[in-house]
Amino acid sequence: TFLSLQESKRTFKLPSSSDGRILQRSKRGWMWNQFFLLEEYTGNDHQYVGKLHTNVDKGDGTVKYVLTGEGAGTLFLIDEKSGDIHATKRLDREEKAMYTLHAKVLNKNTNEELEPDTEFNIKIHDINDNAPKFAREIYFASVPEMSEVGTSVATVTATDADDQTYGNSAKLVYSILQGQPYFSVDSENGTIKTALPGMDREVKENYQVVIQAKDMAGQMGGLSGTTTVSITLSDVNDSPPRFANLTAVESTEIGGAIGRIKADDPDVGHNAEMEYSIVGGHDTFNIITDQITQEGIIIIKKTLDYESKRDYEFRVEVRNTYLDARFIHGVQFKDYATVKVTVEDVDEPPVFTRNPYIIEVHEDTAAGSFVGVVMARDPDADNKPVKYSIDRHTDLERLFNVDSVNGTITTLKALDREMSKWHNISVVATENSNPRQTTRVPVFIKVLDVNDNAPEFAMSYDTFVCENVKAGQLIQTISAVDTDEPLVGHKFVFSMSGGNPNFTIVDKEDNTANIVTRRGGFSRREMSVYFLPVVISDNDYPIQSSTSTLIVRVCACDSRGNMQSCNPEVLPFSDGLTTGALVAILLCVIILLMIVVLFAALRRQRKKEPLIISKEDVRDNVVSYNDEGGGEEDTQAFDIGTLRNPEVMDANKLRRDIIPEMLFPFRRTSPIKDNTDVRDFINGRLQENDSDPTAPPYDSLATYAYEGSGSLAESLSSLESAATEGDQEYDFLSNWGPQFKKLAEMYIGRSPDRET
Repeated sequence: TFLSLQESKRTFKLPSSSDGRILQRSKRGWMWNQFFLLEEYTGNDHQYVGKLHTNVDKGDGTVKYVLTGEGAGTLFLIDEKSGDIHATKRLDREEKAMYTLHAKVLNKNTNEELEPDTEFNIKIHDINDNAPKFAREIYFASVPEMSEVGTSVATVTATDADDQTYGNSAKLVYSILQGQPYFSVDSENGTIKTALPGMDREVKENYQVVIQAKDMAGQMGGLSGTTTVSITLSDVNDSPPRFANLTAVESTEIGGAIGRIKADDPDVGHNAEMEYSIVGGHDTFNIITDQITQEGIIIIKKTLDYESKRDYEFRVEVRNTYLDARFIHGVQFKDYATVKVTVEDVDEPPVFTRNPYIIEVHEDTAAGSFVGVVMARDPDADNKPVKYSIDRHTDLERLFNVDSVNGTITTLKALDREMSKWHNISVVATENSNPRQTTRVPVFIKVLDVNDNAPEFAMSYDTFVCENVKAGQLIQTISAVDTDEPLVGHKFVFSMSGGNPNFTIVDKEDNTANIVTRRGGFSRREMSVYFLPVVISDNDYPIQSSTSTLIVRVCACDSRGNMQSCNPEVLPFSDGLTTGALVAILLCVIILLMIVVLFAALRRQRKKEPLIISKEDVRDNVVSYNDEGGGEEDTQAFDIGTLRNPEVMDANKLRRDIIPEMLFPFRRTSPIKDNTDVRDFINGRLQENDSDPTAPPYDSLATYAYEGSGSLAESLSSLESAATEGDQEYDFLSNWGPQFKKLAEMYIGRSPDRET
């Protein structure tokens, strides 16, 4: 920031300092003594530093400014005409913070000094371009175990090459990136302290702590540096002496050895043989003696479970097998030791709460309904979550589904107890974090019965009734079956739908019924087979019933009621012919009549004359002409207006390209001029509707069918022509020109006279 100052009629440009004070000028006062420049300037052009000026310079180009001193001509250049000073490259405050230079003002022409030599400084202002740095990348420190919270461990300090007195570029703040919650760091001085009580060296001895130092007072955008501090817990006497512990994996099988112990005996041979035992016995462990090594081997008697009990302690006794009576008195030839066993955890598969599961579900359960729930848990201490699935090899029909999270089993399809009463599936529980740990459990699903099937005949009955049967005689005993299974057993009710004059049914109330005749004297001639609809109902809820048909044949029987024949008899007639013979004769007569009628029709059709008498049917001849017409511009060939305007026909206009001769006279008269008959018909219908009192009071559409008098072109078929082919003379075709030469040769050549 520059200020303007006027003194003794001279103008001076003085900079102000950061605290607002005006810098002191030299004796002659023609310039200031200090410039400020930011370091690490990154512009492409030279950075402007300041301007030298004296009021001796009138702007006429006679004054020349000269710069000498540190960096003059290399780092700093001056414009000798204007006095502007520029830096030629990037400057680093950390390399050099201030440059001292000298300035002169000379007459450009005579090199005479207009102002005396003046010294001034260029000071480099700091920017935050240096990150904090620690003296070492890794520090080592130790602190006693079980130290109180806040115990000082070590102090790490970082340095910042930026200006300590200018801004916050070198103001550091310390923080801990790794090592919590065991340690903390003082944000101002970098002192590391303990932050967690009861740190035990026997549990964990070494810790890696990462400390960060950040400049700009920790504000966003600041630069940072890190270092690692390796902290070791030094031992203190916080544990009493104990025997060495044995460790056993909880998955060790029963009878497996978990460790060995040995007592010292300076004797040799059989005198050093020992026997081990557990004092008072133990329900989980036992000890046996290895006769070769004289060691005691501890084995497992009962399965270990880390989650139930992790530590065991018992006393072991060791004694000599062979004793010498001379030395028994006063000396105990046995010793004791305390053994501690620690159980180690093993990642175990999930365990179901039940094994197996037995679930009941009704057969009328719809798809998607709830069946039951299976539950498994991880027996390990961390109790990891499990997921459920169905082994599809045990559910090939895909009748069931299990929720992978909560183990709820639902149906995918409707169940039918009559198809399968039990469904045996396997549900698999798998640890989410370790898919290799799986357990399967059988799930037996029993389908409960629902009364959804009607009873029916127990078998197919062959029932007959004798022609000489008497009324009230039993002819058949029927029974029924039902695929359902009611809780109190089946109870069927038999009845006959509708009144039947021939038979009746008697329900015996023991799930059977009798078919009894209501009359006697059946005849095969009248009816050879009877159909009896029998209704069978059950007693469960909801009641189901069905109708089964019992077929009763009428048969001839002997006096004892034994069946002899059930075929219908041949009934005699007066002419000695049976019914079958009469039917056959009637069919033959009908066939003969049809043949006669067909033959007569064919004979009549042959007598009809053909439409074309000539042996050569002209309809089978197709004549092709390659003569090209004149197109739309050929108005001489035919007058198209004749077809468009009916009135032209009255003028009897003929074609202008042929001989004016009427070949085919008109057989029909022209229609009434202006179609008066159609107009009269429409007017008559209109008057009738206008005068009709029953007509609706709104516009309506009435359609009438009216046949006109025909087309002016009349029929184009030669079959209705007035003259036949033989009556026509075709000599005129030769006068029509070369275009019709082919046609003339065909028709003139076929003339009967010429053929003769």
